Amino acid sequence: MSKVLVVVDMQNDFITGALGTPEARAIVPAVVDYVKQAKEAGDSVIFTLDTHSSNYLRTAEGRALPVEHCIQGTKGHDLIDPLKDLTEGARVAEKPTFGSLWLMGELAGMARAYGTPEGDGIDVEFCGVCTDICVVTNALLVKTRLPEAKISVLSKLCAGASPEKHKAALTVMESCQINIIK
Repeated sequence: MSKVLVVVDMQNDFITGALGTPEARAIVPAVVDYVKQAKEAGDSVIFTLDTHSSNYLRTAEGRALPVEHCIQGTKGHDLIDPLKDLTEGARVAEKPTFGSLWLMGELAGMARAYGTPEGDGIDVEFCGVCTDICVVTNALLVKTRLPEAKISVLSKLCAGASPEKHKAALTVMESCQINIIK
């Protein structure tokens, strides 16, 4: 079985910046430890980066969420410092919206390489922020593209925009047959 850890948007603006929360800050040590363990085990690691341009406030997302964040070239866009050293050998993918079509395609390519286009034998774990926006979107995209893959969300290594939204997103993903690891 091929195992992939997807670390979603652990960027300064979501941890300590414009959209940071105490819950996001609280998961940082455990996420860092888990990424280290995954790398030591030889698992593939993919980091996603929410990525916006200076015209963010004029986009559909910016009009709905008028808080500039993760603007390319700013400190807020950067991966948090404790994870920067862990990107060696990992893939880092910028995404202009909640979900990453690149990620979905990358994992589908991995499944095809294993001769299982529906995802048999692929184990994908998700952690990061925000559970209720980017984590849920990416987990559902991957589940849609690879219905036979084992898709899991590490709930204690995720944080939502609020604790209530975090729990709601976990409920939705569990309803869609995504494993919620508590």
